[in-house]
Amino acid sequence: MTGGVLASIDPSVLAEGINLMWVAVVCFLIFFMHAGFAMLEAGQVRAKNVANQLTKNLLTWSVGVLFYFLIGFGVEGLSAGGGFSAASALGDGGWVNSWLFGAVFAMTAATIVSGAVAGRAKLRAYVAYTMAISAVIYPVVAGITWGGGFLGGAGLGFTDFAGGMIVHGMGGIAGLTAAYVLGPRMDRYAEDGSSNVIPGHSMTFAVLGTLILAFGWYGFNVGTTATVFSVTESGELALGGYAAVGRVSLTTTLGMAAGGVGAALASVALSKKVDTLYVANGLLAGLVGVTGIANLATWWGAIAVGLVCGLQLPIVFEFVADTMKIDDVCAVFPVHGSAGVIGVLALPFVSINGFSVDLLVSQVIGVVVIAAWTVVATALVFGAFKAAGQARVTPEHERDGLDVSEHGVETYPEFGKPSVTTDGGRVAGTDANEGSPRADGGEEDGAEIKMVTAVVRPDKLGAIKQALAEINAPSLTVTNVSGRGSQPAKKGQWRGEEFTVDLHQKVKVDVVVADIPADEVAEAIADAAETGEPGDGKVFVLPVEDALQVRTGATGPEAV
Repeated sequence: MTGGVLASIDPSVLAEGINLMWVAVVCFLIFFMHAGFAMLEAGQVRAKNVANQLTKNLLTWSVGVLFYFLIGFGVEGLSAGGGFSAASALGDGGWVNSWLFGAVFAMTAATIVSGAVAGRAKLRAYVAYTMAISAVIYPVVAGITWGGGFLGGAGLGFTDFAGGMIVHGMGGIAGLTAAYVLGPRMDRYAEDGSSNVIPGHSMTFAVLGTLILAFGWYGFNVGTTATVFSVTESGELALGGYAAVGRVSLTTTLGMAAGGVGAALASVALSKKVDTLYVANGLLAGLVGVTGIANLATWWGAIAVGLVCGLQLPIVFEFVADTMKIDDVCAVFPVHGSAGVIGVLALPFVSINGFSVDLLVSQVIGVVVIAAWTVVATALVFGAFKAAGQARVTPEHERDGLDVSEHGVETYPEFGKPSVTTDGGRVAGTDANEGSPRADGGEEDGAEIKMVTAVVRPDKLGAIKQALAEINAPSLTVTNVSGRGSQPAKKGQWRGEEFTVDLHQKVKVDVVVADIPADEVAEAIADAAETGEPGDGKVFVLPVEDALQVRTGATGPEAV
């Protein structure tokens, strides 16, 4: 019975249905990569710029996909040598396997740029560039290659399986160009030209974003085997592009792994330490490297390309940052740009079909044409905004952070505000049945008011609260602060570059007393805060001229 049902099914209908479902699932996976980009980039910027970075990622998709639908898809067909074909005229099947499949690739290229210009680009300039790259810049590249234009298989023969150069290489080069036009962030370089390290705020976000991107990348590469089934001339089902799914899956995985290893090795050679962010970026660079060659690379070729892409990452990043003085915040050029170029140029050397001079020439010409178009188009857009004074935020806004100046929000509104724990509890003699603790208000006319201020280790706050409660001085104000004194500075590392951490996290405890001896309060705090190591802090006793209680209007010791 089952055989009879299957025999009655038109193979072409079955093939089309499965192919459409496959492409739809792949598109959803690639869309999920935007969550990875958002996390990766947010982790690499300062806390005051996180909301801005997240907003740019949201608007990249929201604005970009509309412009690609309305304009970009048609421009892609036009640049391929055909007419302007509106995406709206495609119909149900075409909207999935043609427009949506192209859109998720276009949006990937667009969002790469946001990481390079983080921390200083005006939102309006970035959004305008998103419109340009979605409507014109990327569609032209896709049209002259994948669309059948002069660089593609029917023309020059440039080969890029899943967008190692067409998507990632182009995005990385665009990011580098935009970062150059905008100039570096404030304080990125000292007056003598030396580099100042500006660490991002969350390594956790950066690594989690990396792993989300790596997961989505299987949709990016494996998904490019877009046809699961095809129908033969005799009307039988046969594997379509899916016949290469095994090799694509293998080379994608091997390239990813080799990229992480290569970056780790380069990091050790440069700084004697395995830099976490370099490993994360290297893993992505390895993926970019094999993306353009995943269907034709040998297994050893995928490893070799991934390894080289990982090894080059710290070297290229330091050259861009220290020699060229281009502030590529999220290292988009060494991750996407140079790695994408290396991958497609390596194809003639690692192909299962053997070495080909003609293919090498085609790959070189393709890289040069795509890079030149990207640089010129990107420089024109950002250059126009720069000439109009609208490319980057004001120095004041950059100092304050783009979250507040561009969006009026704080990603972490509790940073730098009092965070008082509830440890310490009650002590003997303070139970409601035994009488309440002695109030800090003065009982004697003319009693002197003093403030005891202590700057101590944050982990000692609970012990200090307990000690103050034991001497019946429970009222205090706590502030999170940072500072330096006798505690030795520490060395930090961000992408292999060392920086000095000489401002240590502390808490400031303020206690105002009138009828309790200030020296008792100072001694209680000092005893509770002591560890015997440099950095325990200091306690200061200051006179207070007067006090005013807001609720009652009482003044002097009574107000305390």
